Amino acid sequence: MATEAHGETTGLVFHPMDQFIVEPLFRTVEPGTCVPAEGLTAGCVRWYEPTNATLWMGLVALAIIALMVWGTRGRGLIPNRIQSIAELTYGMVHKMVEDVAGHEGVKYFPYIMTLFTFVLFANFLGLIPMSFSTTSHIAVTAVLALLVFLGVTILGFVKNGASFLGLFWVSSAPLALRPILAIIELISYFVRPVSHSIRLAGNVMAGHAVIKVFAGFAALAAIAPISIVAITAMYGLEVLVALIQAYVFTILTCVYLKDALHPSH
Repeated sequence: MATEAHGETTGLVFHPMDQFIVEPLFRTVEPGTCVPAEGLTAGCVRWYEPTNATLWMGLVALAIIALMVWGTRGRGLIPNRIQSIAELTYGMVHKMVEDVAGHEGVKYFPYIMTLFTFVLFANFLGLIPMSFSTTSHIAVTAVLALLVFLGVTILGFVKNGASFLGLFWVSSAPLALRPILAIIELISYFVRPVSHSIRLAGNVMAGHAVIKVFAGFAALAAIAPISIVAITAMYGLEVLVALIQAYVFTILTCVYLKDALHPSH
């Protein structure tokens, strides 16, 4: 993007992080005019007004409904393409839950399936040009991770009582090391929602930022072909990352669920 800087020189000005700005839908905010004030959050966005993040999360929900409800409405013995995708997604996540968390974990499959489809569709819709990637924001991924963390922790105490604390006591280790290992296990347990959320948001944000930087270089005729090839390659990689990150987020949820159901080392 070639722009004139202060009316004197013309060059490339990159703003790869602008695509992550949360903005209100129904009013225009001029750049540089936002100052924190009462009733405002994130600069110029009021807590109660719809934003671009709200819009795209709503579109994610509609896309999930379109695939899992509308796409399978025929219940055909010979499925069409949309029904096949829905059934493959359902079967993959169901097998993941059963393999990792065990048969007892299957009863929590609906929640895990919801998590997987939300993250997957949010990642994919965020790759549409001019869209907004909701999973690039730590505010979104942190809420998802905290819900998992609180859910499995409460479930662990409900199902196992005080025995859930056995998750932090490594009985197979020498007795002298067990207290030290218990502290390490406790710290790593409470770090789970941090790593769970940052891994997803960081990977999505980094990929989108790199694509935006390559797109900025496309304005230079001399290196435009190289930039276009780089954008294409990076975009292909981001499609793969979108799927892998949804899978990783879900399988970690299954691992945490397994710890809640079977906490002893």
